[in-house]
Amino acid sequence: MGRAFEYRKAAKMKRWGHMSRVFPKLGKIITIAAKEGGSDPDMNPKLRQAIQNAKAENMPKDNIDAAIKRATAKDAADMVEVVYEGKGPHGVLVVVECATDNTTRTVANVRSYFNKNGGQLVNSGSLEFMFSRKAVFEIELPAGMDKDELELELIDAGLEEIESETDEEGKTTTIAYSDWTAYGTMHDALENNKVNIIKANLQRFANSPVKFNDEETESILAFIDKVEDDEDVQAVYTNME
Repeated sequence: MGRAFEYRKAAKMKRWGHMSRVFPKLGKIITIAAKEGGSDPDMNPKLRQAIQNAKAENMPKDNIDAAIKRATAKDAADMVEVVYEGKGPHGVLVVVECATDNTTRTVANVRSYFNKNGGQLVNSGSLEFMFSRKAVFEIELPAGMDKDELELELIDAGLEEIESETDEEGKTTTIAYSDWTAYGTMHDALENNKVNIIKANLQRFANSPVKFNDEETESILAFIDKVEDDEDVQAVYTNME
């Protein structure tokens, strides 16, 4: 089972639950990008990609525009990105990425999720070596270009792996991976090769995944769902196989 399948499966949710949970999270990233680099997507690559990711999730244009405007509002709260690390149920290692305007609230909430599920937060950076950070691009190949041809074009830009999988409905998903430090060069190389970038982000992959039994897995997944429901949480990564 390839990572493209796992990437796609992890993104599937019921439509309305997906919208209510994901749109505010996407809006925060758009606001942060606009505040950091300006509100013009043509001059701000991070904002341009944040908008592209939001559109891939069918986020309405009005929501996107509102998120950009929040970055320049006089009374806008400062939004920051923070990362928390910890040990969850059954010793699973967990990295939680957040975007928040109140770190005191966020860390208190995240700590409570861990504490209530037999886990605890650990010092920042303690789990860094347990995960590899990758740039992940979901892409659409240009007409007439096959995967092998594109791979040759992207190697110098930092490509590590590219894979495609077709689901039961005949839809093909192609994912390209690089080290996170090559995000910019990969993004530019894809655009230069006329490749449509559907989504692009940085993800963490466990270097030594651990297999848990069914009961433990169910408990861990329930814990992850609880953490992901928090409005400040952007992504949750574990070392669960």
